[in-house]
Amino acid sequence: MTGPEARLLLVGTLVSVAGATAAIVRRAGTDSRPIVRLEGVDDRASAEALRGLPLTVSRQQAPALAPGEWWSRELESCEVSDRGRRIGTVARVLELPSCEALEVQLISGGAPLLVPMVKDAVLRVDTARGAIEIDGEFLGLAGAGAGADADAERG
Repeated sequence: MTGPEARLLLVGTLVSVAGATAAIVRRAGTDSRPIVRLEGVDDRASAEALRGLPLTVSRQQAPALAPGEWWSRELESCEVSDRGRRIGTVARVLELPSCEALEVQLISGGAPLLVPMVKDAVLRVDTARGAIEIDGEFLGLAGAGAGADADAERG
């Protein structure tokens, strides 16, 4: 999960932003574009200073995720392979209009590979091992499963 999650932004929830922790004292806006007021942020200049900064909740306050859901930080730094052949490492998780995607820094260098978080592209995720298995053939990678450089024919 990378974007706003309404179930995490309830009044009274403790959140961390800019190195400080504060309680949400008011919530407005929509589920996709929430507006929150934080305890101790009492003037417009203080609120503007926090605009756009990541807002996080502790794992203890976070609800359990459904099967097939992961927190973005669980996926970051995972090793990505295509049917056993190491491709690279997840640099970050991006929220795209149609789905979330893994930005994979390739071991061969070059532009990162974007892997949509859809079941045809992502075969297995094992956060305990820090491993993600993708389907290079589905993603159109050159030599998928055959040992060729993953980005040889991307473009």
